Amino acid sequence: MSTQDSPSHLAPEADNPSASERFSFVDAEHAVLTFWQDKQIFKRSLAASKHKPDYVFYDGPPFATGLPHHGHLVASTIKDIIPRYFAMKGFHVERRFGWDCHGLPIEHEIDKSLGMSAKEAVESLGIARYNAECRSIVQRYASEWEKTITRLGRWVDFDNDYRTMEPWYMESVWWVFKQLWDKGLVYQGDKVIAYSTELETVLSNFEASSNYKDVQDPAVTVLFKLVGEDAYFAAWTTTPWTLPSNLALCVGPDIPYVKVHDASINQTLWLAEAQLESVCKGRDVEVLDRVVGADLSGKHYEPLFPYFSHLNESGAFQVFADDFVSTGSGTGIVHMAPAFGEDDNRVCKANGLHASVCPLDSRGRFTHEVTDFESVYVKEADKTIMQTLKARDLLYRQETITHSYPFCPRSDTPIIYRSVPSWYIKVEQMRAELQANNEQINWVPEHIQQGRMGKWLEGAIDWSVSRNRYWGTPLPIWVNDTTGKHLCLGSIEELKNYTGLTVDDLHRDHVDELTFSLPEEPGTYRRIAEVFDCWFESGAMPYAQVHYPFENKAQFEQNFPAAFIAEGVDQTRGWFYTLQVLSQCLFGRPAFKNVIVNGIVMAEDGKKMSKRLKNYTPPDTLMEQYGADALRLTRGWLKRKSSVFLTQAHKTWCVRSCCLGSMVFASSRLTPRSTNGKTQDRTNPLITSWISGYCLACKP
Repeated sequence: MSTQDSPSHLAPEADNPSASERFSFVDAEHAVLTFWQDKQIFKRSLAASKHKPDYVFYDGPPFATGLPHHGHLVASTIKDIIPRYFAMKGFHVERRFGWDCHGLPIEHEIDKSLGMSAKEAVESLGIARYNAECRSIVQRYASEWEKTITRLGRWVDFDNDYRTMEPWYMESVWWVFKQLWDKGLVYQGDKVIAYSTELETVLSNFEASSNYKDVQDPAVTVLFKLVGEDAYFAAWTTTPWTLPSNLALCVGPDIPYVKVHDASINQTLWLAEAQLESVCKGRDVEVLDRVVGADLSGKHYEPLFPYFSHLNESGAFQVFADDFVSTGSGTGIVHMAPAFGEDDNRVCKANGLHASVCPLDSRGRFTHEVTDFESVYVKEADKTIMQTLKARDLLYRQETITHSYPFCPRSDTPIIYRSVPSWYIKVEQMRAELQANNEQINWVPEHIQQGRMGKWLEGAIDWSVSRNRYWGTPLPIWVNDTTGKHLCLGSIEELKNYTGLTVDDLHRDHVDELTFSLPEEPGTYRRIAEVFDCWFESGAMPYAQVHYPFENKAQFEQNFPAAFIAEGVDQTRGWFYTLQVLSQCLFGRPAFKNVIVNGIVMAEDGKKMSKRLKNYTPPDTLMEQYGADALRLTRGWLKRKSSVFLTQAHKTWCVRSCCLGSMVFASSRLTPRSTNGKTQDRTNPLITSWISGYCLACKP
């Protein structure tokens, strides 16, 4: 490349401080970008390496719900370094940008812009218009993302990108699910699961665990009157709103319990002996009797509220015994509402109580069944319920506790746990295989393998993959409205074979109305209403991005698993996890060989940088002030650190480091220089060593 055909003439003299001070990194970077664009350097490099061995890189798709922030640029920097290195080592490295186009993040943005919930919007606009609004948001942000990522100096293909909303991508998602269905790995269950009342949908277990906050909640001790005995059971709860749905109490079978008389209220009550002092502190109590929990099992009590008293005939309103009960807090007697607690549900069913009541609408408000609190949001009902119980002399103790509580990561509103029918993937039965696959992966940093990722796989639970939403890939399940039989379809062609129609779009507004009947079978098959969890779609990315197995079959199978991926540490419970689950289900092997896990960028005050909080300077602003190389260098620290507070001192140091010849733009500008016949290496050895450390960790 000739001197006039290269941006290298823009480099400052490394040994001339005054020249460096006058030099503009920002101007030089723009010159490099113009050179790359004018000469189509990235495309030419791909074309030149087309017949070389493949080094396969999977690019995790970000949600198309806003502009890129620093968290995205951390991974983008690493995603640029490793593919460049292996391209220079003689490999063909395809780098396709991807978009996560479906799911809650997209719908939530649309709902906010429309000023109504998704359900209200669909009722008003119709599902076709609502989905059109969702589709438009991807187009809105795509150009801005390309501008920022390109300004960072990253080489990635935006023209040949993949989008999870494209019919060919969605068809591969159908195929993936059909394989799991045929292997018996899919079932429908009615479990207690995390639920966002703001977004009116269930959440995956990794979404529910991603946004905990310390909050204050009421903690109440409530009295339940025994049947045929002038005594009460004292039960403790931090969710008073679940008390109208109480169907049972639970004790520990081997825990000692005491029957005491409280002179201050002239009542007799049962509670765990270990909690007597803390619960009855300051009260004049006398111990009348001692038993173990097993002796209390089978006793009946009067319903706290009358709404579901008819379930007494079904075995409700009695005491069960189970080992999950402890005496670390509360009274040692647990109030059970099987629709709102996983242990509650399990214990009640184990004891023959299969009735479950969930008197809430989709927004978490009480329905007409709970007449006294109808239409009241559950969290707002706490106070009124406590007042009602106090007026009936059934509120024994009221406190306020501070504890860690899960919030919806999208709407930042409290999550509740409730019973919701959902479609599940059988993950628990494959824990051992997932852990064995994890051992084959080269993790950087190493501690992630046995630490955050390993621990998550140890406790992996069945995955709820269905959502009661509108904008997403529909579950390809049709159910017979007479026989109840289910059929799962795995392609557009299979859909045509059953319905006689060919569709060019697989969204709900195109397939919901497609029905069919089968010879010799009564009834009509109709599609169920649910769509996929968007994490299922991103987990299917290795197959769907190349429309496997409908196209590129040999190429995919030759190059699977990927040689390299990279994302933030939060993806150990997100994309890294879903990739591993689906890869195990389909092929019994890992989905990737090498992974670099970066930390989280924190604001200067120690809080996480996020689009929602808007507590950071936009990356484009910083790049135009300090240069992209400086920004890339600060991001590189996060490979080994779980978090970094980005301060002015960090930015200044990185600008000075770039003067020594680091990162992508500097390497484009600086070339070896001859001094007295000797070639002078003008790069910083510390920086070179640091970059090499990344690359050598990710073997082909």
